[in-house]
Amino acid sequence: MSNRARLAIAAVCVALSVTLGACAVAPVGASGTDEQVLTDLRLMVPNAPGGGYDITARTAAKAMEDAGIARDIQVFNLVGATGTVGLTRLVNERGNGRLAMMMGLGLVGSVHTVGSRVTLAETTPLARLIEEPGIIVVSKQSPYRTLGDLLAAWKANPAEVKVGGASAVGGPDHLLPMQLARAVGVPAKQVDYTSYDSGGELLPAILRNKVDFAASGVGEYLDQIAAGGLQVLAVTSEARLAALDAPTLKEQGVDLAFTNWRGVVAPPGIAESDRAALVGALDRMRRSEQWQDVIKKNGWTDAYLTGPQFGTFIAEQDRRVGRVLAAVGLD
Repeated sequence: MSNRARLAIAAVCVALSVTLGACAVAPVGASGTDEQVLTDLRLMVPNAPGGGYDITARTAAKAMEDAGIARDIQVFNLVGATGTVGLTRLVNERGNGRLAMMMGLGLVGSVHTVGSRVTLAETTPLARLIEEPGIIVVSKQSPYRTLGDLLAAWKANPAEVKVGGASAVGGPDHLLPMQLARAVGVPAKQVDYTSYDSGGELLPAILRNKVDFAASGVGEYLDQIAAGGLQVLAVTSEARLAALDAPTLKEQGVDLAFTNWRGVVAPPGIAESDRAALVGALDRMRRSEQWQDVIKKNGWTDAYLTGPQFGTFIAEQDRRVGRVLAAVGLD
């Protein structure tokens, strides 16, 4: 090979390395297609292990790796200030195309209640992935065998019924019981809500009856429900779920449906090539059999939305949560 040819090849390699940007890719997927494999991605979970963000992040990482879409994704937890420490870290990593963060309705609320100096508007929206209904859950040893039993006790003496959730004030596990209280006539200011850092920390409180009932996402406790340790009094979806044998709130006379959501954002200022690589990988994950299987297993709903439309959705959710918290004097 001539020196001129060697120089030409080197120039092409340099150009390609610039074009591909920070998110490294390999040329061929495990499935044998010519689609590129995403590598060197770190996926942050801004709360403790065992919660909804953590489950969704690790499930997504495994689905992408199993489908040959990505390789060696590092999922890590960064806990603090109900998710806003992670948000601050993400925003401070401006231009880092190797980093993304799982987030959702809970983090929208945390920005308000913590008074965060950084906001989700500063991030790069990638994709909303799923929606997830909630559950009203008690221990198997609970005196409340039905939703009617629980609501009767709650309405009779609101301050004596302890409510738990794995989100801070303003998050989905807080917003759900607050909206349930409004729907059944319990004064919002009398709701005794305790926040736990994750579903993993909330679980012992439910099992030991330190809380009288808890609000959670469907996917967080399916294993414990199947094992018989927990009893679901209601799901908050419009219709019953295939993944869970439990009645809806509406079936039991409560006119309320509630849905949480989760998605992925990246730092501000990342290269367009990095954004396209990340969204492209999520697009392919969404179409994969691996992802569709886990959606069904976890009782999730495909709510895929990308790019500017996802950014608009986050802004709308921010305004909505602000109004809800203001109505109960928390914003």
